[in-house]
Amino acid sequence: MQDLKKSYQNTTYKLGNHSSRNIAILKEAFKNVDANLESDIYGTGAIIEDFQTKIATALGKEAAVFFPSGTMAQQIALRIWADRKQNPKIGYHPLSHLEIHEQDGLRELQHIEPILLCDADKLITLADIQAIDASISCVLLELPQREIGGQLPSFEELEEISQYCRENGIQIHLDGARLWEITPYYQKSTKEISALFDSVYVSFYKGLGGIAGAILAGDEDFVKEAKVWKRRYGGDLISLYPYILSADYYYDKRIGKMGQYYEAAKELAGQFNACSGVSTLPEVPVSNMFHVYFDESAEVIEPILAKIHAESGVGCSGYLQVKPDGRCAFELSLGDAITEVPAEKLAKVFEQLGNMK
Repeated sequence: MQDLKKSYQNTTYKLGNHSSRNIAILKEAFKNVDANLESDIYGTGAIIEDFQTKIATALGKEAAVFFPSGTMAQQIALRIWADRKQNPKIGYHPLSHLEIHEQDGLRELQHIEPILLCDADKLITLADIQAIDASISCVLLELPQREIGGQLPSFEELEEISQYCRENGIQIHLDGARLWEITPYYQKSTKEISALFDSVYVSFYKGLGGIAGAILAGDEDFVKEAKVWKRRYGGDLISLYPYILSADYYYDKRIGKMGQYYEAAKELAGQFNACSGVSTLPEVPVSNMFHVYFDESAEVIEPILAKIHAESGVGCSGYLQVKPDGRCAFELSLGDAITEVPAEKLAKVFEQLGNMK
């Protein structure tokens, strides 16, 4: 797999994301910043407070707090809801980031008991929540559900889940790491989506392309508690301004492009699906994200992709995930980079994919 990674890194153009994650990201964000601007200090100051207010307003919430990482923000959100209900049981998807990417942090640090709500390859439904054979304090929904291709429930289903949780005393938290990217599909604003949830986490480095950072938003009391937990977790660095200023810069630069990325994803997925032995999940994307599946093993596909990279100069992916059924796949999240790929070079990619041997 190292050969595939190297071939990908050596390409001039990339299908996914915005640009290479290098120092240029920070330099661009800072190029017009006043050198005399005062930094934030331990969670206070105009830089951090103004940005928190800006994003709270965008999400339609009373308040917000900036975190260096989403992992920290979400563990804290769930701890707050568990404490308020005096119930450590939290419901979420089997492939939630908290379940598969955080080394059991929720269990080990917060002693919270996750309840897995559905089959791993399915979306959580209202019926799944209604069928829980235990009292839970909170349900976490990830929109879109990344590990199954970025799938989404209907907005009507979301409304029904939200109503059910609120009628039954269950808090509802949004893992909105990619919230910005789903607004074109739902044809709803971030406020309208966030209104269905008691607390919301959003990221600034995924679809927006900042260097790092997250916001946790909710009502005033919730955010006040979250700030205490942030201090306990060591999240109040003496200054967070490199993260905040880059988050603010790329938010303004890209928040209006989500529809463009969504349309590009649908078009690109259609081109993959037109190739024999290649398919996407979902078949028609519901955000800027989808997964590309090959009917062959990674051992077969890796040299084919490496050859495509070398001959077209366009990077598809630097890795392949091996699936239980023997197939392989990779994830694509579209951003500014796709607009830089010359049409003739993109056509070369799909010509070669369509004639895989």
